Amino acid sequence: MAARDHGVYAISVAAAMVSMEIQNLRVYERRGLLTPDRTAGGTRLYSADDVERLERIRDLLADGLNLAGIARVLELEDEVVRLRSRLDRAEGRAAGEQSA
Repeated sequence: MAARDHGVYAISVAAAMVSMEIQNLRVYERRGLLTPDRTAGGTRLYSADDVERLERIRDLLADGLNLAGIARVLELEDEVVRLRSRLDRAEGRAAGEQSA
């Protein structure tokens, strides 16, 4: 089974999965909203994580945010994930020190 972050979907498939136009996916990539994998020949390959991110972008657009606002929301959401991971590691180390 492929990892969620490994690109497997062609741009046409990813666009169809989220009911978007192919050109929109290219714009989102140029704006830095997502970074699909590329084959040696340069073909974009979208992962399951990329498709989820596209769904999030679609939902934020439907809520009335512009691309700059969406970029900020995604940046903050990514930061929350990073901080939670750091906190979990710190709590794990603290628990290990207490049991020693």
